[in-house]
Amino acid sequence: MKRIAILSVLAATAALSACQSGREIRQVQQPIRMAPTVDGTWADPNGIISTFSAGTFTTRTTDTNQLLASGNYVNVSPTLVEINMTSMVRNTQSKVNCAMVGVTQLNCTTDSGAQFSLSRRG
Repeated sequence: MKRIAILSVLAATAALSACQSGREIRQVQQPIRMAPTVDGTWADPNGIISTFSAGTFTTRTTDTNQLLASGNYVNVSPTLVEINMTSMVRNTQSKVNCAMVGVTQLNCTTDSGAQFSLSRRG
């Protein structure tokens, strides 16, 4: 009888431990969202093309590919880009701040207060 009681306790213990070991805690991993990047080709409403690539900024005409402005840029935050550029047309230097309001739109303000928007191409 003692043997049956011991075997019953062992069987119950094994059954309970099997229930516990079958239970796993699973962590659901959230996808990592990358901050939008300004790198790429952008156009203004007049068709002027601006290119951002690895810290370098250029603006060119679409018809003759003439260089209108060049300079560099830094990402001040995930949604704010600061451009330091030289205009080849006016031979002036200026600073432009652009806010990325979506993955396809930049709203920009020059240091003189002029505003314009750029739309991502391709």
